[in-house]
Amino acid sequence: MARRKIVITRDDLQHLQYVLNTDVTSGISEKPYLRALRGELDKASVVASDKVPPSVVTMNSTVRLRHMKDREEDVYTLVYPNDADISARRLSVLAPIGTAILGNRVGDSVKWEVPSGTIRVRIEELLYQPECDGMLV
Repeated sequence: MARRKIVITRDDLQHLQYVLNTDVTSGISEKPYLRALRGELDKASVVASDKVPPSVVTMNSTVRLRHMKDREEDVYTLVYPNDADISARRLSVLAPIGTAILGNRVGDSVKWEVPSGTIRVRIEELLYQPECDGMLV
């Protein structure tokens, strides 16, 4: 089955393209997840902020994820690299898990590779999406 294209707002796309082309990533070698993010952005379905479906993970969204292996749940807010703080559950979009969930929907399962294998999570709930709140960031 073909994987569905991610959905991203124009504002998020512009900001992410800026992040990927600036000093934020200049010290990072071209990691597979950065290539994956670039690839996803290149083929994403781009929509206006006021047209994004309420079930889509956008930047600054807070999501509840369920790990498929152990059924544990985590809650994260997906943020730009400068705002990341894993101890505060603020996950960088440049982290492999951040890249994996961006633009996907509640109910989607996503995966990414780590040295010990593949991690799979399901997006269980979107606790907050700025676009639904009228907070067009």
